[in-house]
Amino acid sequence: MAPALRKRALGAVVRQFGEPRGVGGRVAGWIMGRRTSNVARSRWAIDLLDLQPTDRLLEVGCGPGVALEAAAAQAAAVVGVDRSGVMIAQARRRNRAAVRDGRVTLHVAPIEALPALGEPFDKALAVNTVGVWADTVEGLGTIRQALRPGGTIAVVSQPRCPGATAVHSRKAADELERLLDKAGYVDARTETLDALDPPAVCVLARAP
Repeated sequence: MAPALRKRALGAVVRQFGEPRGVGGRVAGWIMGRRTSNVARSRWAIDLLDLQPTDRLLEVGCGPGVALEAAAAQAAAVVGVDRSGVMIAQARRRNRAAVRDGRVTLHVAPIEALPALGEPFDKALAVNTVGVWADTVEGLGTIRQALRPGGTIAVVSQPRCPGATAVHSRKAADELERLLDKAGYVDARTETLDALDPPAVCVLARAP
């Protein structure tokens, strides 16, 4: 394949993971929902949030619903939002029983236009999604407004660029801490999942 065609093909694949659509989007969602590193990363993030039985959790960019599935077993209510209808359909199938019971609610919407989501949330989560937002600081600010005072956000990143190492992960964490501070959060701290290659990082912070 010619370099130009290869570059366009790679770009098309990357876009499917950023905003899955059509058949290619369904394939991307299938991969995201089953890739070992993705599942481990999502469940790790839920563990870090230390969900309580009375908590309300918001996940922005919920993808095929792996983290929602883990959260629904612990929290009182879980709301998943994703800009991709393909992802929401997969999340609905994965969490069919919890959706039916009202423990999981799903919405198709971008971070730039979140719908009314009811009472404030105790916890919020964004896993490998802030990089596709038009304005990261504004998006983080939108989530902060949806949190109750003192509520916790967890923002997870696992660099996917070719040749990514722990150095890239550390830089990603530093950038997330900077963005969270700019968006008005306090008490940021970083946790690292070294078992993955490259490591996943999770920056947790509080809404003041």
